[in-house]
Amino acid sequence: MTTGHVFIAMSLDGYIAREDDSLDWLTPFHAPDEDHGFDAFMASVDGLVMGSGTFRTVLGFGGDWPYAKPVIVLSHSLTRDDIPDALRTRVTLSRETPTALMSRLDAEGFQRVYVDGGAVIRSFLQDGLIADMEITLVPVLIGRGRKLFGEMDLATDLRLDQLRVRRFSSGLVLTRYAVSSPSSSKDA
Repeated sequence: MTTGHVFIAMSLDGYIAREDDSLDWLTPFHAPDEDHGFDAFMASVDGLVMGSGTFRTVLGFGGDWPYAKPVIVLSHSLTRDDIPDALRTRVTLSRETPTALMSRLDAEGFQRVYVDGGAVIRSFLQDGLIADMEITLVPVLIGRGRKLFGEMDLATDLRLDQLRVRRFSSGLVLTRYAVSSPSSSKDA
């Protein structure tokens, strides 16, 4: 089965973006001489799944589209017209559930998928579709915004097993967790 993998930065108070989806709070921590492992992570996945908010944020960066691999945007509000012409061969929209999407991707030969965006990550966690997460903790409090973790409909606690911790001179701390499967399902 195709597995989901997370690579994301989070403020110390748990936010992945400001309320307006801005990531400006990350800029002071940009250290070109530090390899946080993103390129190696991207090389390990076959494609990306993100939500519409993440998609709009990435589009807002301007410049070249940063992903060479296929991107699937989970959205009930976006239409094909919302995808710039230049990206229509690389970005597709889906209204599938996380489980249905991962089953389809498995049938298409995908093995590892980068899952991005707070709500999408939470829905994949709820469905037991995330194998591991690399979370970079950024030493800043931004006070409000888009939370990585919030309320989730879990039948049981979701255990995370810490696999590795790396501290960088910029103050960033990257922790890699394996996500344990819940011992019972919501339907049990």
